[in-house]
Amino acid sequence: MTSIADQPSEKKQTASTLSPPHRPGRADRAWVAAIRDVLDRPLTSYHIVLGATGLLLVLGLMMVLSASSVLSLRANGNSYTIFVRQLIWVGVGLPMAYVASRMTPRHFRMLAYIALLGSVFLLVLTYIPGLGVGVNGNTNWLNLGGPLQIQPSEFAKLAMVMWCADLYARKQKLLTQWKHLLVPMVPVCGLVIALVVGQHDLGTALVLMAVMIGLIWIVGAPTRLFVATIVVVGSVAAYFVNAEKYRMERVTSFLDPFADPTAVGWQAYHSFYALSTGGWWGVGIGNSRQKWGNLPEAHTDFIFSVIGEELGLVGSLTVLALFLTLAYAGVRIATRNTEPFVRYAAAGITIWIMAQTLVNLGAVIGLLPIVGIPLPLLSYGGSALLPTLIAVGMLLSFAKAEPGAQAALKETRRPRFGWLSSRRTAYK
Repeated sequence: MTSIADQPSEKKQTASTLSPPHRPGRADRAWVAAIRDVLDRPLTSYHIVLGATGLLLVLGLMMVLSASSVLSLRANGNSYTIFVRQLIWVGVGLPMAYVASRMTPRHFRMLAYIALLGSVFLLVLTYIPGLGVGVNGNTNWLNLGGPLQIQPSEFAKLAMVMWCADLYARKQKLLTQWKHLLVPMVPVCGLVIALVVGQHDLGTALVLMAVMIGLIWIVGAPTRLFVATIVVVGSVAAYFVNAEKYRMERVTSFLDPFADPTAVGWQAYHSFYALSTGGWWGVGIGNSRQKWGNLPEAHTDFIFSVIGEELGLVGSLTVLALFLTLAYAGVRIATRNTEPFVRYAAAGITIWIMAQTLVNLGAVIGLLPIVGIPLPLLSYGGSALLPTLIAVGMLLSFAKAEPGAQAALKETRRPRFGWLSSRRTAYK
């Protein structure tokens, strides 16, 4: 006969039937280990920059074709004219990016002062009647004869990054003194920014200001000096906004874009409409309604609106993810290299591309005033595309200088059919 003490209690039975708490299994740990393994590889930064840039370029060509087809047909009688021009610019820019990827930091430092002086010279030429060309109220284009025009302020972004990185690399041991953080960097950059503001190109000036402030922070400026610089730059920007009526109209329309949707708020209104009608998956590539004349600059400054309309929220988030991936690679390159010039140049390029992206997207979705600036690697225009591709080539060059990257590159460059020579040797 079994006693009560020998019988299992209800509490014990309940406890035995409970499942153990969830702990990360082998599969979870394997995924984490695999991701860490990929990120720890020497060529990860190189492949991320190459992949993200390639995808953005392909998407940009596809969307330029879609967004510009109606305008191109009306203006030129051919739906592919603008797209072919962009394709030519890509064909010119890719070899330049390849050359930049094969150059060393020493080569870039040798070209830094030449690039800066050349950019300032071209900016000054835009003030000469007959050479400077006005587009949408901004005299920021330079006529080189015939249909060829360039925008020197776009090349000034790259030149300023190269020059500032070289300057701070030379002053590496003196950067603990605040005067060496600001002189001559701020006066020279201020001159470039002033020339751009004089062209009425506030959007590009904002990007240049962001590069200047960002690099001051990167080199380790004290908090009070960094804040003071932001206050001064912000005050100057506010002054120039208040100085022109059309700039104030852009600010007021940004605060309430639906107050006058048929005039000042027209562009913002139709940008919102394009984004809102895209839904989750979009209306399909080539099916945008706003590109038929309702949305100005659909293939340039507002190409993201067309992306949102045709590819939907999923496509828009994919574009954002690609830019964030490119930013991650730029920060990774800047932090993994020990050479000062490479660190500052990689950081400057990342700040430039991300600041321009934020200004463009902020205007498109209504978080910032419309200042008229292209979306990097996606918008139409060779003047913006060429320096951006050269900057990407610089990032690729810097990525190859990361620890272990050169050895990994040599490993990948081994002949794929090396086994043939080994078999021949064996037969001998």
